[in-house]
Amino acid sequence: MLKKVNRNENRKQRHARVRKKIFGTPEKPRLNVFRSGNHIYAQIIDDSVGHTLVSASTLESKENLTSTKNMEAARFVGETIAKKALDKGIQEVVFDRGGYLYHGRIKELAEAAREAGLKF
Repeated sequence: MLKKVNRNENRKQRHARVRKKIFGTPEKPRLNVFRSGNHIYAQIIDDSVGHTLVSASTLESKENLTSTKNMEAARFVGETIAKKALDKGIQEVVFDRGGYLYHGRIKELAEAAREAGLKF
């Protein structure tokens, strides 16, 4: 009998491999992305103290979005996280895609954050 592939467990293993190399510092914190079935979340984290500096998600503004699961929502989160980061004086970050492929909603969020002024 074949064992069913657990995609989330595989993603967590990929994320652990990436996190061995990526570390957020106070000068260059980590931009982490999490994607659920219904929403997309982004956080800027300083790993040296373990604090979230800035966060944004599709939960913040449902009335402006037609759906919280599409590329438009990811673009909204990318722009929002970049604006909040720039307001706090964060200009450079290290991008942590969370074990997801750099494709679709993850790519859209990253490109929107770059266009809004974040450097990574």
